[in-house]
Amino acid sequence: MVSVKAAQYLARRMWVIKILENPVTLGEFQKRPTPRLIIGLILMGVSYILGWPAVAALGFLAAYFEEPLIAVIGCPAIYGFSYLVFIAGAWLSRAPHYLGILARYSLQTLLKKILSRLGRTPGSSDPV
Repeated sequence: MVSVKAAQYLARRMWVIKILENPVTLGEFQKRPTPRLIIGLILMGVSYILGWPAVAALGFLAAYFEEPLIAVIGCPAIYGFSYLVFIAGAWLSRAPHYLGILARYSLQTLLKKILSRLGRTPGSSDPV
């Protein structure tokens, strides 16, 4: 459980007051997904298929053909390519935007619970 002292500290912080005075809703997640979002999510999924399974397949091929250079060169190359595909998908799907909304909503919910259990409102300076 959060201590009273920590809750008092949080209740006086400006960023806590700002978050609770300007509530965030999850309405952004209820909107119809755009083609850009769908393509971005598909690219992110494809990157997972390209990543570790391809590395495992190249490792198997290197052992089968007894040619270690297949794994030495191919594994980092395919893994790096899958990383670039993932980043492109995250950019297309606006992942930082959605994660920011989700993080602010989660923090807002947590702070409301902490402060409501102590009977505090943000910005109040009365002792608990």
